[in-house]
Amino acid sequence: MFQVNASLLRYWEKEFNSIRPYKSEKGTRQYSEEDIEAIRLVYHLVKEKGLTLAGAKQKLKTNKETIVQTEEIVHRLKFIRSELLAMKEEIEGIEKHSY
Repeated sequence: MFQVNASLLRYWEKEFNSIRPYKSEKGTRQYSEEDIEAIRLVYHLVKEKGLTLAGAKQKLKTNKETIVQTEEIVHRLKFIRSELLAMKEEIEGIEKHSY
């Protein structure tokens, strides 16, 4: 989903208390919706905004609500962009076949 290594997710689990997946007896992790949203916030701050882990922790501690709102807007805009690009490709395909 986030195109990151499992080892990075495990590292983030240690660094951020908000990421706490269920672990089976064999150690398999199952992430809840809350975990995924927490990972999305960390990903946004670290990978997209370029913050350090310490910077991301500080932002989440002092300004979590604004970060959540901003990330949701970015996520929606990326989805809209992908939908528009798919529509564009479809229109271009129709135009090619109509000539």
